[in-house]
Amino acid sequence: VSSGLVVGLGNPLLDISANVDEDFLSKYDMKPNNAILAEDKHKPLYDEMVQKYKVNYIPGGATQNTLRVAQWILKQPDVTVFMGCVGRDKYSKILEDKTRSEGVNVQYQYTDKEPTGTCAVLVTSNGNHRSLCANLAAANCFTIDHIHKPENKVYIDSAKFFYVSGFFLTVSPPSIMEVANHALKHDCPFMMNLSAPFLSQFFKEPMMQAMPYVDILFGNETVITAFANEQGFGTDDLMEIALKITQLPKKNLKRPRIAIITHGQNPVLLAKDGIVNEFPAIRLPPEKVVDTNGAGDAFVGGFLAQLVMGKPLETCIRCGIWTATEIIQRSGCTFDGPPTFLE
Repeated sequence: VSSGLVVGLGNPLLDISANVDEDFLSKYDMKPNNAILAEDKHKPLYDEMVQKYKVNYIPGGATQNTLRVAQWILKQPDVTVFMGCVGRDKYSKILEDKTRSEGVNVQYQYTDKEPTGTCAVLVTSNGNHRSLCANLAAANCFTIDHIHKPENKVYIDSAKFFYVSGFFLTVSPPSIMEVANHALKHDCPFMMNLSAPFLSQFFKEPMMQAMPYVDILFGNETVITAFANEQGFGTDDLMEIALKITQLPKKNLKRPRIAIITHGQNPVLLAKDGIVNEFPAIRLPPEKVVDTNGAGDAFVGGFLAQLVMGKPLETCIRCGIWTATEIIQRSGCTFDGPPTFLE
């Protein structure tokens, strides 16, 4: 496994995580197990969280989380390269130091226009529900110029795998399309996560522009169902939806599209070549579940780590399930000690 095998694009955010009561969610018009972008009415939420509850600061942002987890499994630094935009402030320093210490080769774009993005992670129902409110701030300022810089273009040119979260569709579709085209031209897997229901609804155009380039698509049952509704699939059966996703138009005909659906403690679905396989999740006793935030990102991280090592899809999925199970037993997308995943 060589350095720079994976390039990921996304929104680098500092997660501000706390266990809150249901009233706090209601006050800010938020729902459990949902992900939204902060509006003006949400701006006071961050300070109030810090004043009212015990908060943890954790490196966040979907793609960055995925690469951090992949690095943990790979146990070899700099296999992954992450690009996204941050502000010049103490938060970006915390983010970069922490993420680099975990082995990710961080190549941030810096802006003076906005502070580093933050994401409120509101955990309710004894850790079983979490609601995300992202104030993208500097993350919104990413521009395609960053991947054109010679020092960054080198990373794009030498990578063999590319991953973007759906959240990045709100920031820089041109960057996504450039990387997608590069992946197609060089026959490298291009992977995307549907990330949140609102993306299928309000960012349908850039999403469907990127979709023909997607070789592996990830999503949980909520985002997949929202996608199916927007696409008029006419079914809420997850297996049928997974198959329909694999049949959407595709540019690279050398590799069939794979759709992977996670569903909490239910089996993970893998659709490929007209067949759907199920992989049982690891069922934890409820008292062991601390925080489900980052479970989906961790799943993709475990999957990616095995994929870049050339392991079969079954091993990739089993590792994804294992990493997600580890992450939900801790607060935020965090891990500790060497990984003990056995093939």
